[in-house]
Amino acid sequence: MAIESDSEAIGNVLQKHVAFFDRNNDGVIYPWETFQGFRAIGSGILLSSFAAVFINLGLSRKTRHGKWYPNLLFPIYIENIKMAKHGSDSGVYDAHGRFVPSKYEEIFHKYAKTNPEALTADELDEYIKGNREPKDYGGWIGSLSEWKMLYYLAKDQNGLLKKDTIKAVYDGSLFETMAAETTKKKHDKILYKHYN
Repeated sequence: MAIESDSEAIGNVLQKHVAFFDRNNDGVIYPWETFQGFRAIGSGILLSSFAAVFINLGLSRKTRHGKWYPNLLFPIYIENIKMAKHGSDSGVYDAHGRFVPSKYEEIFHKYAKTNPEALTADELDEYIKGNREPKDYGGWIGSLSEWKMLYYLAKDQNGLLKKDTIKAVYDGSLFETMAAETTKKKHDKILYKHYN
């Protein structure tokens, strides 16, 4: 087994961000896997269905490098995920899918006015608007959808989207944490019903 160099590990951050949704670990994410991944992190059926259609429809063609014809299964190829970057985004991933710490810190330096370690709903809206590129309607929709879903799923009890939560979504570890929490809640609910 080859040891991955630091530069290779950094280059794979965007791939790690989406790998959770590759439920069978074959390097390809199909809509039903996106749906299963969203359900695993605690999303309802409606949001999971929307995410599966929206994400796979939006990213599939971009990750199928060199293939102009449609694939009605809408696969997303993880090895090519960097090709699916949209405009009007944060720039936290560079063109090669590497994490850019200065861009990540810039989010909080510019927009986290209430709490330097988190974003409120209004600050998040301001951030999304601040990143819009002129006439980049697809990028606006992509950015708005991603951030609103993240806020809905990962805000804390005070309505704050914490800095470490956002960092965890960028490296993909948030999804594993949320899935473990969802499993624990289901298990606790079953135990509660069993003993009451």
